[in-house]
Amino acid sequence: MSYSEDLAERVRDLLHENEGLTEKQMFGGLAFMLNGNMACGVVGQELMVRVGPDNYDDALSERYTRPMDYTGRPLKGMVYVEEDAIAADLDGWVSRGVEFAGNLPPK
Repeated sequence: MSYSEDLAERVRDLLHENEGLTEKQMFGGLAFMLNGNMACGVVGQELMVRVGPDNYDDALSERYTRPMDYTGRPLKGMVYVEEDAIAADLDGWVSRGVEFAGNLPPK
């Protein structure tokens, strides 16, 4: 699966000041890693965000989100965010992923 280069570039612009930032091909798209922990990524035209188990239900209660189910089974703590939500608040969604990944020990 391909991913939106435009969206990936917009995410890079938001993350460029974070130390320990790397990119990795994952889940058929591009993942943004902080100190080896996935924070967010781009799959197709959507954003995938690692919100963590404690924030999972709250994230899913928001419009234009759904469980990340890359393998056919939802990954608790990971959500897909559709284009309409990205347009309204890309920075907020990316920040959620950064906050969660930033609280994990480096790999």
